[in-house]
Amino acid sequence: MNGIHDMGGMHGFGPIELEANEPVFHETWEGRVYGISRAMTRPDGFNGDLGRYTREIMPPDLYLRSSYYERWLWGFEWALLHFGSMTLDELKAGEGSKAASPRNDALTADQVSATISHKMPSDRAIDTKAGYAVGDRVRAKNLNPSHHTRLPRYARGKTGTVRLHHGAHVLPDSHAQGQGENPEHLYTVAFTAKELWGEDASPRDLVMLDLWESYLEPV
Repeated sequence: MNGIHDMGGMHGFGPIELEANEPVFHETWEGRVYGISRAMTRPDGFNGDLGRYTREIMPPDLYLRSSYYERWLWGFEWALLHFGSMTLDELKAGEGSKAASPRNDALTADQVSATISHKMPSDRAIDTKAGYAVGDRVRAKNLNPSHHTRLPRYARGKTGTVRLHHGAHVLPDSHAQGQGENPEHLYTVAFTAKELWGEDASPRDLVMLDLWESYLEPV
């Protein structure tokens, strides 16, 4: 979708500030939010692509004044409310309702490491033959979907070259909408900086994007 989160190529936000010796978490609560992301009981229908979408639908003014982990927390709250896993009163109170059934599935100490390191691979086997090969010239379609997509705005309508083929992977666009995994072939496509940003860009720079086949068309 087109939203404030898709900031690539936007102007007026100032330089990126690099922090020397930046800690993993700036505040203790950020570590707790990360823990929630790994250990929370996920509602049926919730997945990583939907998780990204929850942050994309934040009101723009709230998104811009929120930190990285504040956006994560907002998304988890939205998902738990949306799927009926908690009520607004429970969220405001910071605890479960007295009428709610007690839970007994909290992680034990010996389960934490395995839970944090658990991977969720997105590669899938499909019968469809890849439409493109390494070296092919392709154009990113000029799409403007109202839902989640991994095709950034700044690359739409731009021409690049296929550098890698990663096999088939879950299509984020449909997965985030609860419409199934619908795996497609995934490619790394190289775009010159001049193609993306114009003649003032460095002639030496390339931008690599991982793009699904339905995002692309032949040149």
